[in-house]
Amino acid sequence: MLSSTLLSYSGSYPQPGEISLAHNGVLFLDEMPEFKRTVLEVMRQPLEDREVTISRARFTVNYPASFMLVASMNPSPSGFFPDDPGNTSSVYEMQRYMNKLSGPLLDRIDIHIEVQKVEFEQLAEKRKGEKSSDIRERVLKARSIQNERYKDLNISYNAQMGPKEIEAFCSLDETSLQLIKLAMEKLNLSARAYDRILKVARTAADLEGSGNILSHHISEAIQYRSLDREFWNV
Repeated sequence: MLSSTLLSYSGSYPQPGEISLAHNGVLFLDEMPEFKRTVLEVMRQPLEDREVTISRARFTVNYPASFMLVASMNPSPSGFFPDDPGNTSSVYEMQRYMNKLSGPLLDRIDIHIEVQKVEFEQLAEKRKGEKSSDIRERVLKARSIQNERYKDLNISYNAQMGPKEIEAFCSLDETSLQLIKLAMEKLNLSARAYDRILKVARTAADLEGSGNILSHHISEAIQYRSLDREFWNV
């Protein structure tokens, strides 16, 4: 079974599965809603605890599973946006497709964004983007900041922060507090999503070289949770 492959066992004899094999690396799931929902739900505990626990009558085994989950999906089973003339999926089919991803699973994903269709004019334009070398340099500086911040703790980067670290390193001014409060109420976000927003905002601040999390960092982190929550089974 695929759920067994994602976890870390095979029959009666535990073996590292895809999640554990992705430890300290990336686990990429293409066409995420094509997986059975029960299979996807298997990842909730590893994403939270960064380990896999397999319990059997005779033994319990723990495998490390600190991985970065990257996943992609189409906006509908037919591959088109709901308002696209080429879309052949009914509202029911689209809802069923979206509901493969539960609210609790989405809460455990730091960033999920909708990528809009690229028009021909955008493809053909000559404008150049930021150089990869410049982006790499900025990321390395942010990682250096995090290494220094957590040098006396048992973590290495922002995503690993627990409640104590969030309280210590993610303090907000009044403007930022009101902004995230409004987002929580409007988007009906959970407490877990709140923590995710703070972690992403802390990273945005690090990338900018800012010691404090400012309102535009909070705004950026909120935008990275831009999927329409009303269309999801939350």
